[in-house]
Amino acid sequence: MKPFTKLLPLFLLGILFLSSCRKKPVSITRQIDTLFSSAPDFSGVLLIAEKGKPVYHKAFGFEDFDKQKKTDTTSVFELASVSKQFTAMTIMMLKERGKLNYDDSVAKYIPGLPYPGVTIRHLLNHTSGLPDYQEVMEKNWDKSKVAGNDDNIEYLIKYRPLKHFRPGRAYEYSNTGYMLLASITEKVAQQDFIDFCRENIFTPLQMTTTNIRLQREKAQLPNMAWGYIYKRDKHRYVRADSFPKYNYTIWLGHRTGPGRISSTTADLLKWDRALYTEKLVKKATLEEAFTAAKLKNGLPSLYGFGWALETHPLLGRVVRHSGNNPGYRTHIIRYIDADKTIILLCNNEHKKYQEIVKGVEQIVGSYREITP
Repeated sequence: MKPFTKLLPLFLLGILFLSSCRKKPVSITRQIDTLFSSAPDFSGVLLIAEKGKPVYHKAFGFEDFDKQKKTDTTSVFELASVSKQFTAMTIMMLKERGKLNYDDSVAKYIPGLPYPGVTIRHLLNHTSGLPDYQEVMEKNWDKSKVAGNDDNIEYLIKYRPLKHFRPGRAYEYSNTGYMLLASITEKVAQQDFIDFCRENIFTPLQMTTTNIRLQREKAQLPNMAWGYIYKRDKHRYVRADSFPKYNYTIWLGHRTGPGRISSTTADLLKWDRALYTEKLVKKATLEEAFTAAKLKNGLPSLYGFGWALETHPLLGRVVRHSGNNPGYRTHIIRYIDADKTIILLCNNEHKKYQEIVKGVEQIVGSYREITP
């Protein structure tokens, strides 16, 4: 017998051993269903994709609790701060077109703003130290009127609230920064921010259900998932916009940048897929968006341009963002090295929302390959 022939059984045995050690594709449907069974009144839609193909896509609860109209996978949700990644993309597009630079002073585009030293990059990665525009508006704005970005900027200039720290010294999440980014996009592009998003992102990607909508426009949608909050004294879910403390979503209803985009899980998957291509910007530009900002002390802030950044021990790089509006909780998680995607949109601010997010992450993150 030849030496190779003698070794062949051992070679085959080794292959079988290695194969048995490798985790096989797992069906996640039962695991996810079991997870959601612990929150039977959860309302929303979950989409999990493997290399762009949905392996789990299911709706729970109601678009409209008052009418008992059930949610389905085409329901439209407010994205809240998940909108920020789209705002960042408008700036990235304009930078590629040579219209601006990340290290340009914000004062170049918004004269009179009383915060010297703040750059576009500081706004993108939440290191500007700017005060909260909403606090200023809450104290001083006539709530019978609907405010937009120009009004917010006017009041920042007029009342000059103190900045929280010198630009670049620390990370502090800032809605003000992303409101200003949308205004910079308008100034540089000489186009309304909403129109710019439609023409440069939503339409090219065929995101047909995605838009920045006024309240009356949302009311005209046949499949709008309205935000609800559980009211204990009434023992039922109540529309979030009926609570006076949440009416800022109405009197700040013309602001753009930090939020206000509404969409579906399917459209967000189109957005996810586009970020693996150069349909919107070059890959080098996207890599910068997925790179942690460095603070002045040399430490990373773990936030890029519109994305929070992590590393998963098994699946590699992760970029993600959450959103929080009255009645709504939203999340998109992209395992960009492993090409897995989690999109969870909730419209009843469920008390177990964070547990569900973590549970889904644990299930998806436990396997290199998942199947329906």
